[in-house]
Amino acid sequence: MTETTTRTTKARPFPFSEPNRLDVDPCFAGLRRDEPLVRVQLPFGEPAWLATRHADVRTVLGDPRFSRAAAVGRDEPRSVPYQRDVGIIGMDPPEHSRLRRLAAKAFTARRVEELRPRTRELADELVTGMIAAGSPADLVAHVATPLPIQVICDLLGVPVADQDRFHTWSEAIVSTTSLRPEVAQSYLDQLLSYMAGLIAQRRVTPTDDLIGAMVRARDEKADRLTENEVVHLAAGLLAAGHETTVTQIPNLVYVLLTEPEVWQRLLTEPALVPSAVEELLRFIPLGASPAFPRYALEDVELGGVLVRAGEPVLVSIPSANRDESVFPDPDRLDLDREANPHLAFGHGPHHCIGAQLVRMELQVVLETLLARTPGLRVAVPQSALTWKSGLLVRGLTALPVSW
Repeated sequence: MTETTTRTTKARPFPFSEPNRLDVDPCFAGLRRDEPLVRVQLPFGEPAWLATRHADVRTVLGDPRFSRAAAVGRDEPRSVPYQRDVGIIGMDPPEHSRLRRLAAKAFTARRVEELRPRTRELADELVTGMIAAGSPADLVAHVATPLPIQVICDLLGVPVADQDRFHTWSEAIVSTTSLRPEVAQSYLDQLLSYMAGLIAQRRVTPTDDLIGAMVRARDEKADRLTENEVVHLAAGLLAAGHETTVTQIPNLVYVLLTEPEVWQRLLTEPALVPSAVEELLRFIPLGASPAFPRYALEDVELGGVLVRAGEPVLVSIPSANRDESVFPDPDRLDLDREANPHLAFGHGPHHCIGAQLVRMELQVVLETLLARTPGLRVAVPQSALTWKSGLLVRGLTALPVSW
C-alpha cells in the first residue's frame, strides 16, 4: 500500500460486526492477508489505524515510538462517549514503571505459587458447595465469581464481605454501553472513595498486605507516590484483579464442554492442564473491542503503511492470536502446540501485571473441576445461554452445568 493510498483510505466503522459468543470475526483473516493495517472509526473519537497481525501488534505494544501517555488531551478512539482517567494504563515509562514496581512484587511467579495451595482449598470448597446445591447449578455464581474475588481480596487486604459492593462498582472499569455515563462515574467515584477509606485505615492499623505495603511506600517516601496515585492503583488492581478472571473462567469451561474430545483428553492426561490453559487463552477472544490506543511519536513504517507522528493505532489481540504465520491451523483448539506466544496478556510495558495469578487461578479451577466433576456438561441448549453486552470483555452471564 502506497502512502497516497494510505492518506485517502476511508475509515471503516468498527467493530465490523457485533460480537457473537466467542467467535472471532472472519474479516480479520482477510485483513491479515491483504490489509494488515486498516483505517477504522470507533463509535467515538478520531479515526485510528488497527493492527491485525501478530508482529505488528507486538510492535505497537512494545516499541517506545508508540505512546499511551500521548493520548492525554486528544480525542482518542473509544467505545464510550466520555473519556476517563485510566491511571497507570495511561502512562509511559518511566512514570508507568515507577508505579508498576510498587505492586509487581505481589504478582511474581514465586508469590503466586505460594498462593496456589490456598487457591486449591478455596476451589475445592466452592465446587463442594456447587455440588451440594444440586444439579443444574450456575458455575458463574458458585465458582467463577467468588474465587477470583477471594484471591484478590486476600492479596490486597480487602474485606471479602464487601464483595457485592466493589464487584458492582468495578463494572465502571469495563463498561462501554452497559452503564449510563453518570452511573459509570458514580460507580467509579464510590470505588475510589472505598479504597481511600481502606488506605486511611492502614495508617491507623498497619498491615502486611499489598495495600499496607503501598501505604508504607507512600508515607516513607512521599515523592515516590502521590496519594491519588496510591488510591487509583489500588482500585485498579482490585477491579482488574477479579473482573477479567470472573469472565474468563466460564469462557474456558464453556469452550472445553463444547469441545468434548478435548475435555476427555484432559481427564486422561491432567498434566496437560497448564498447556491447555495457554491454548485457551490464545483461542478465546476475551476483548470485545480494542481500547487504549497508542500514538505514534514519530513516523513509523508498520504493516506496509506509513503511520505518521500523532496518529493513533489500536491493536486486535483476538486477530493477532489467530495469525496463521505464528499459529498453524489457528482456528483449531490444539493442546499440542509446542510454541504458543499468544498476546492474551498484552506485551511490552503494559503486559498484564497479574498474568501469573490469572494462569494459576485458571489452572486450579480446571484441575478441580476435572477431578471433582468429570461428567461436567452444559445443562441447557446453547441457544438458552445469555452473553454479556456493553462491556470491554465478552463472556457468559451464567453457565448452568450438570455433572
